[in-house]
Amino acid sequence: MSKSIFITGGASGIGRATARRFAREGWLVGLADVDEAGMRETLAMLPEGRGMAHRLDVTDRAGWVEAVAAFGARTGGRMDVLFNNAGIGAGGPIEEMDDSEIDRLIAVNFTGVINGIRAAFGLLRATPGGCILNTSSAAGIYGSAGLVVYSGTKFAVRALTEGLDIELRPHDIRVRSLMPSFIDTPLLDGVGGASNRSAREQVIEAGLEITPVEEAAEGAWRAVRGKRLHTTVGKTARQMMFAARWLPGRLRKDDRLVRDREDSPG
Repeated sequence: MSKSIFITGGASGIGRATARRFAREGWLVGLADVDEAGMRETLAMLPEGRGMAHRLDVTDRAGWVEAVAAFGARTGGRMDVLFNNAGIGAGGPIEEMDDSEIDRLIAVNFTGVINGIRAAFGLLRATPGGCILNTSSAAGIYGSAGLVVYSGTKFAVRALTEGLDIELRPHDIRVRSLMPSFIDTPLLDGVGGASNRSAREQVIEAGLEITPVEEAAEGAWRAVRGKRLHTTVGKTARQMMFAARWLPGRLRKDDRLVRDREDSPG
């Protein structure tokens, strides 16, 4: 039986590119998303018989149970990889954010990951060498001013990954994270940070790179097959990981996307 991966956020972006990457290697791909039209487009890009789709809001625990059961029925009760990739973005000064916006960010980006892990645990435990891959972010390396709630959810995903990689070892389940910087996906068009401009506009004006989505998919492929706990994607993410370890003071002084919100001395 071929290996299998269940991907949330599979209707576009990193999820779609990862689905194509794994299907190319002969894996069965389960897509999950609220965007049914997008999933149909993704399925059309996969080899015949290599994909299946499940409408799923990752905040819906009952929906998770139903989707995982359907996936397990197709795979014979196995799941080689759970890719918790679904996420949303929103930013701005914390005092100006709506309560509903904050609640939704936390529910999708963090609680949704926990829901997936709990729902898929049985299939993962039944699969030798099972792996959970969680999409964190370069924003989970060092806090990003103007994106503090989004950044906080990605830090939480990073912490969850690190703890569970230890906790789940007795079950032969590895846990990994993908930490991309600025990937060329629709998410860049909706995260404005401390500005009315889109994140894409700010990234370009700051002279930073926007990494092709295929590189993120390749990172996902490396992550589930390798031993590295966190896999960075993109030049900016690699630089931030280095600076967070060796030059943390510089990160506090050089937030190129939100210089106007830098704290004053003292």
